Amino acid sequence: MGHLTPDFLDFVEAWLPPPPARVLEVGCGRGDLARAIAERGHEVVAIDPEAPEGDIFLAVPLEELAAPGPFDAVIANRSLHHVADLSGALDKIASLLPPEGPLILHEHAWERLDSRTARWFLEQRSATDPKAPSLEQFMVDWEAEHTGLHSHATMKPALDLRFTERFFAWTAYLHGELDETVSAEQEQVLIDIGSIQATGFRYVGARLL
Repeated sequence: MGHLTPDFLDFVEAWLPPPPARVLEVGCGRGDLARAIAERGHEVVAIDPEAPEGDIFLAVPLEELAAPGPFDAVIANRSLHHVADLSGALDKIASLLPPEGPLILHEHAWERLDSRTARWFLEQRSATDPKAPSLEQFMVDWEAEHTGLHSHATMKPALDLRFTERFFAWTAYLHGELDETVSAEQEQVLIDIGSIQATGFRYVGARLL
């Protein structure tokens, strides 16, 4: 959660209101994105149960956040698919935003991993991991590891109940689990030409009036 890439920072900045906006990051991880946004003049509150030390960080889950709204924007980078109560989390996010306030997401569509994409992933992984499993075992393990996590098929209808979609795109995701042997750009090229499936997505929604 919260891993920062330059292109995601650019994406976030393109959708944030001009500084100094009041911004909430949900699931900030080690805090790279929150610090980068704060350095650009925004008033940031970044939350995570394991948030780092610092004035802009709070070590709390979303459901325990007591900071009053409204926030001008909310960001969640690879975090919402982990929350136990997705509906409750989205209700709280919506309550913290003004009408038309943006929710900016980068998320994991883990259910879209098919055998072709898994085979590509294992080929990249085998370059640094000689003990990579067989394709069949990997697919079994993948399903087991992600059972209970929210999929795109679950998240999208829940978002649509509370937000008007302003942007959506399928994106690279697996490169983040490959120890930098593959870049996001390389993975995205393969997605764009149809060689592999996208297992990530970016979304911006405006809070319904």
